[in-house]
Amino acid sequence: MHFVRHFGLLAICFAALLASPAPAHADGGPMSVEDIFSDDQTNQYVLEIEAAMARAQAAHGAIPQGAADAITRKANIRYATAADIDKERRLVQHRMVALVNVWRRSIDADARQYVHYGATTVDIYDTAIVLQLRRAALLIIKELRDIESVLVDLARTHQDTIMPGRTLGQHALPITFGKKVSTWIGENRRDIERLKSAVAELDRSAILKGAVGTYAGLGPKAIDIERTFAHELGLSEPYPDDWHGTRDVFASYAQTLALVSKLYGSIGQELFLLQMTEIGETSETRASTSVSSSSMAQKVNPSKSEALIHASRTIPRLAEVILDDVVNFFERDSTVGPDVALRDISIQTEKNLKTARRLLDELQVNRAAMLENLGRTNGFIMAQRIAFALAPKIGKDEADDHLHDVIHRALDQKIDFRAALLNDPTISKLLTTKDIDELLDPRGYLGLAREEVAAVVAYAEALRKGDPLVEAGHGQGQATGGIR
Repeated sequence: MHFVRHFGLLAICFAALLASPAPAHADGGPMSVEDIFSDDQTNQYVLEIEAAMARAQAAHGAIPQGAADAITRKANIRYATAADIDKERRLVQHRMVALVNVWRRSIDADARQYVHYGATTVDIYDTAIVLQLRRAALLIIKELRDIESVLVDLARTHQDTIMPGRTLGQHALPITFGKKVSTWIGENRRDIERLKSAVAELDRSAILKGAVGTYAGLGPKAIDIERTFAHELGLSEPYPDDWHGTRDVFASYAQTLALVSKLYGSIGQELFLLQMTEIGETSETRASTSVSSSSMAQKVNPSKSEALIHASRTIPRLAEVILDDVVNFFERDSTVGPDVALRDISIQTEKNLKTARRLLDELQVNRAAMLENLGRTNGFIMAQRIAFALAPKIGKDEADDHLHDVIHRALDQKIDFRAALLNDPTISKLLTTKDIDELLDPRGYLGLAREEVAAVVAYAEALRKGDPLVEAGHGQGQATGGIR
């Protein structure tokens, strides 16, 4: 029952998002996560939140409707510029008071007294960061979806590209590059689903509970006002608890971004290693004019994969700061420091994903090197297949023990696996030359790798249908905030 209600609510939230205009930068281009956290955008959110609160208060008779209308008409940063706010802040030493003081000057005298009426600073800025994280999460989901499309194409293209499968750095069994990529698709999709859950939590996180979270100062209809306030902002019914001092929703969001960074750190590290001179199975596309070394002209350094590895170390450190903020002081004490970390982790995540997309979109896969590397063990990578072929004849345990001896003798004699098998009196009686040649062909021992790729792609494509679309014409907000 709870499962159905949760995902029903999520569908309603995303449907509302799809009906809103796309975020845009002031120059008309698409808005980035960094734009969302700019000073002007933050101030615009605050003004929209104040206006939404005024409309909610008017709807329940707490302030005159005319005052709410007047406040709403002036809910734009042209009535409270960053320069004027900064000048006022130097005097009052308080960001909310500075903004309100400047803004009130543009509002009719009769309505002016109802600006920020009964509210407290932390509620306004908590709700602002909720809206910023919500929009950032949608843009990050879009980046992950775009990468997912690249990965799906890569997996399909290389579903039959055979290569060594490695465990503990050693050749283990043959796999395909498509199979390797399918594991990245699966984890990327799980991260998308986690972010969708984070959006659902943020949708319930509008807050208007007053100085110590008891609604004191907001009147007897404060709970109803808070619900209407959330609705005015396009959010769902708020959590009933005073979550300001707990911050667990923010921590959950940050931990999800930490997991995202670890996925791409893992991909970056894998591709970094596969680009080693001794392996050479993949390579990054670099500009023809790029230089990797000032003194070693032959080098082609893996810069993008290295950047992903670095981000997988720095982004989780920011998540730790945000997680630590869950242990807070008394009812509502909190500094703006964790909000800065939330901004930074969001911006860094988007930049990291753009790097990942460029790397994967332009990745060069060296099929010939993969095939050549399969031969580095002189056929020994097929030992398991030989053991399974012998098992019905002499038993699995004896087959394993016997093959260990054969391989050790081959290494001592410096001969390949085929010759060692043909020279062994026991095996030569049990398997023909044709049998051995067929068993040593790695293309015949890929298990269900092809089917696995198809299943993972189908899984991802089915879930894509339930994603919030944050593409042209979709998303939340307008150039200056535009929350309504």
